[in-house]
Amino acid sequence: MSFTVNSNPIIIIGAGMAGLACATWLHRAGRAVLVLDAADAVGGRVRTDVTPEGFRLDRGFQVLQTNYPEARRIFDYGALNLKCFHSGAVIRLPNGNETTLRNPLQKPLAAFSALTSPIGTLPDKLRILSLVRHVLTHTPEELLARTTSEDTVAFLRHYGFSELIIDTFFRPFFGGVFLDRGLTTASNFFEFIFQQFVTGDAAVPALGIQEMPEQLAGRLPLGSVRLNTPVAGIVDGSQVRLTTGKVLQASAIVLATDGLAALRLLAGRSGNPDDAPTTEAGSFPTAARITTCTYFATPGGHSPGRNDKLLRLNAMPGALAHNVAFPADVSGTYAPAGRSLISVSTHGERSLGEAELVPRLREELATWFGPAARDWEHLRSYRIAAALPVYPAGQPPRQPLILGDNLYRCGDWASYPSLNGALATGREVAEMIIKG
Repeated sequence: MSFTVNSNPIIIIGAGMAGLACATWLHRAGRAVLVLDAADAVGGRVRTDVTPEGFRLDRGFQVLQTNYPEARRIFDYGALNLKCFHSGAVIRLPNGNETTLRNPLQKPLAAFSALTSPIGTLPDKLRILSLVRHVLTHTPEELLARTTSEDTVAFLRHYGFSELIIDTFFRPFFGGVFLDRGLTTASNFFEFIFQQFVTGDAAVPALGIQEMPEQLAGRLPLGSVRLNTPVAGIVDGSQVRLTTGKVLQASAIVLATDGLAALRLLAGRSGNPDDAPTTEAGSFPTAARITTCTYFATPGGHSPGRNDKLLRLNAMPGALAHNVAFPADVSGTYAPAGRSLISVSTHGERSLGEAELVPRLREELATWFGPAARDWEHLRSYRIAAALPVYPAGQPPRQPLILGDNLYRCGDWASYPSLNGALATGREVAEMIIKG
């Protein structure tokens, strides 16, 4: 079969957010697309499971920042029926006490009003206001475009913040966002995320986080997304070889996978198994952050979160439970009537299997939420080995998206670790293909 641009679709490998965004923009431009994925549903890391009892379990605690530029560009927020967390958090301090911050970034002077607040010093609170003003003087694109040699914790120290507020606020709050309690993530990304929390809300679709990829997939022509279709490799930038041995012709190929999967698919693309791109100079980042999300349910309808829709953050050193959320308090569809749902996140590699992790979490949570936590029903634990790509200081905000003739890649692995990064690269690749 001869290869012609007009007769073959653009094949996108990966039905995660980047791949679906790329397909959406290409379809809008009238281009034929075919999205392939080995999984049984679209979404990649953005998935929701529904248990027989009716609990909706997002695979990992995930929220949508409503002011993400790319999300606002591509999603129908009304159709997602977004439910918002309240701005703020309840922080468990190193001494075991709790303090509540409402609107700490949107209204910093009100949230940090008390001079005796245990979160930070008075100068710290004034610096929060200064940082808010700083990020609001830049567009998101300006903040992201910077290449910085400074990580987040160094940025905060140079800005003048005390170790007290770094340890009791920034580490538990933004360490949870980055899955990086050390705050080694590049400071330009911190500034972008800080801006997003100042200007937008943290929300979830009423029926679970997977409603986002489902919305994008639902806009594509019937049959243009093929699930349960693993890909073995690509050849010459014009053919995709499935694990069944079948070969598909393409007018262009887009890799919308993580870094390791992209390297595997590219190996042998010209017939030589050793012909794979190098990972030098960060061209194919593969390092990842690990997280485990453990779900519990209460035996009754009383929510340990008191229905305040606030995230719980743990500033205690060495704690297993880094943050706790109550999704059904935000959207009642996350749990059946009369039940409450608890999401507990443990970040990093703790080398604990589920059999050891769950009882240890129960004991730790009992010191936080009372002895009733020992009776919470364990529903499921998700260990996500590649939850987010590592984004260190000095890494360019965008890796090359063109890999060769008619060969592209997209995803937050090629940019910065967020939904916005995945959606942005998907759109950018689509625009490159459309322009020819």
